[in-house]
Amino acid sequence: MRMIDAPDPNTRIPTFKAPPGACDAHCHVFGPSDVFPYAGTRKYTPPDCPKGKLRELHTTLGIDRAVIVQASCHGTDNSAMLDAIASGNGRYRGVCNASIEFSEDYFMELHSGGVRGVRFNFVRHLGGAPNLDQLWRIMERIGALPWHVELHFDASDLLDYRSVIDAMPLPVVIDHMGRVPVIDGLNQAPFQSLLQELRDNDRLWVKVSGAERISAKGAPFTDAAPFAAACIEAAPDRCLWGTDWPHPNVKTMPNDADLVDIIPKMIPDPDLQQKVLVDNPARLYGF
Repeated sequence: MRMIDAPDPNTRIPTFKAPPGACDAHCHVFGPSDVFPYAGTRKYTPPDCPKGKLRELHTTLGIDRAVIVQASCHGTDNSAMLDAIASGNGRYRGVCNASIEFSEDYFMELHSGGVRGVRFNFVRHLGGAPNLDQLWRIMERIGALPWHVELHFDASDLLDYRSVIDAMPLPVVIDHMGRVPVIDGLNQAPFQSLLQELRDNDRLWVKVSGAERISAKGAPFTDAAPFAAACIEAAPDRCLWGTDWPHPNVKTMPNDADLVDIIPKMIPDPDLQQKVLVDNPARLYGF
């Protein structure tokens, strides 16, 4: 089983000061594996990065709220995420992974535990597209909840699955700016498709996260800022920001302070910073 790197243990204090109530809308918890074992079907084995380390990270970064996204290494056992949410005293929400075996009653339990969405992974190195028939059946079971659907795509999927995005009965959140590679430029077809969809579809959201994933130049990843800025220009009321800590499967491990210090390059206007960091996540996740 492939082992992946641990996050940078020496997070510096960022220069940029986030506004009160700022939300890291995309982060994970891993383990601890002796309490919350990793799935036997996982594609990688992470180092333990439990809720205490996540709390320390956000204290250093000056971030008040967080959305914990279930990572594929834990499969559809959402226990570690739910335990972390319960420890947050209202400061955390979650996005689960789901199985076709989950009943409507169990989805209600997840909602009571702070979950506000379900994630489907299409990324090839993590196993590829889900069974679409099962995806639609899960949509039916959560239809009565004030949830959203989160989609983790490779860039080409933005073109291949546009009809799926348009047919979703719930709000849709696209992870990491669609993982579009900076090296292919702002005019690349997948990114232009994402921008057009953001303009046309008022149920589509995007996370301006993953700068370390799409950057062509590496740290401090500022070459990703124009992509985030373009997303925010297209849909300022439907953009979210996150760290993606502890950064599973990245080529270059970031210092998370660099990802915070990109924010004013992505969003120079303080009013828009307030919207993307505080108001938008509060509205979507119900803080």
